[in-house]
Amino acid sequence: MRILVSGAGVAGPVLAYWLTRHGFSVTVVERAPALRRTGGHAVDLFRPAMNISEKMGVLPRIEERATGTHRMTVYREGSRRPVRADLSKIFSATSDRHVEIMRDDLSEIYHDAAHDDVEYVFGDSITAISPDGEVRFENAAPRRFDLVVGADGLHSNVRRLVFGEDSRLNAFIGAYFGVLTLPNSSDLDGELLMHVGVGRTAGMYGARHLGEARALFLFRSEREIDYHHRDGPRHKELLRGAFAGMHARVDRWLDELDRTPAFYFDSITQLRMDTWSRGRVTLVGDAGYCPGPAVGGSTSLAVVGAYVLAGELARAGGDHERAFPAYERVMAEHVRGSRAVALSAAKTLIPTSRLGVWGLAQGARLISALPAGPSRALVRLTTKSARLHNSVTIDDYPPSPGTSGGRGGLAADHGGGLGVE
Repeated sequence: MRILVSGAGVAGPVLAYWLTRHGFSVTVVERAPALRRTGGHAVDLFRPAMNISEKMGVLPRIEERATGTHRMTVYREGSRRPVRADLSKIFSATSDRHVEIMRDDLSEIYHDAAHDDVEYVFGDSITAISPDGEVRFENAAPRRFDLVVGADGLHSNVRRLVFGEDSRLNAFIGAYFGVLTLPNSSDLDGELLMHVGVGRTAGMYGARHLGEARALFLFRSEREIDYHHRDGPRHKELLRGAFAGMHARVDRWLDELDRTPAFYFDSITQLRMDTWSRGRVTLVGDAGYCPGPAVGGSTSLAVVGAYVLAGELARAGGDHERAFPAYERVMAEHVRGSRAVALSAAKTLIPTSRLGVWGLAQGARLISALPAGPSRALVRLTTKSARLHNSVTIDDYPPSPGTSGGRGGLAADHGGGLGVE
């Protein structure tokens, strides 16, 4: 059975790994010319995704590439006295199994786990998908697949082709974020440096294996701003306007916008779809149920979704009419919970009042000051994220007997691969 996956970020490679372990033949097509190394930002893996990564045999590499951020210094706008907190204790109070890692590192690790068994094609994109499974591409000749999966992110091309441009699917939750790569001029080692004000938060952090740092910006907007998601100059203009005059240190970070080798900007938007499947096509990760970039645990959700989708397809013997509804049933509660977490996290990370700014700083200090047991109890009582990440359970989907992955006869059946003469 031949399955095409669009997107080689996080969900796509995890899905490809598990599909091959269940005996399916997998092709992954990615618009970028190679694995993206665009700087990226730090993402979190919580217990369910950590457990899945352990099953894949990649957990040691993930832990080796962890950012190592364990301290946080918070400056409230208008106050000269910082608040210092123990991030490792806050993370351990939130989830009993957690790691923070750069997104590009994580994508590479997942890709490497099964690249010998998966047909990866870079520098191409899907242009049409017919109901009978014929797929057309920008560069390669048409090919036929039994199933197609969109794992291509919040601005999913597959979702647009199959479900259309329906703005009602998107729920803007009132904020934007940007990430840029810059020199580690503050010599940050294991520290997150934050400036927090009403409606805006800026931070800078390094990673122990990086010779550079990342600056993260989050800001609120009462209305959705009109811009194209690929318009870099406009994105930089918006950040400068939102953070002007916050602090001299933040101004220096913004000065790097015209020199940065890597920059990312997007709205914090949730996808709220009634179904993620139509015919032979389904969606996974942010393409189908993004809870909100930077605030909703979307990376862990993508890993879990990919694992469940592959498992349900194997359980149904490849029958998508059984597998897709089962996949959606398993994921529904986790998706709803992640949406609620994102709304709560956005309010905390980007405070709407001076009291909220004070509460963010003092709450972090209190949790890190308490002994481990009381701090975990406090977090679980007061945050939705802790309850979600520690309550998710997932079925075990053991690989099908007698399968060892691989593409089978895919290359022979299709002229040696997508876009290759």
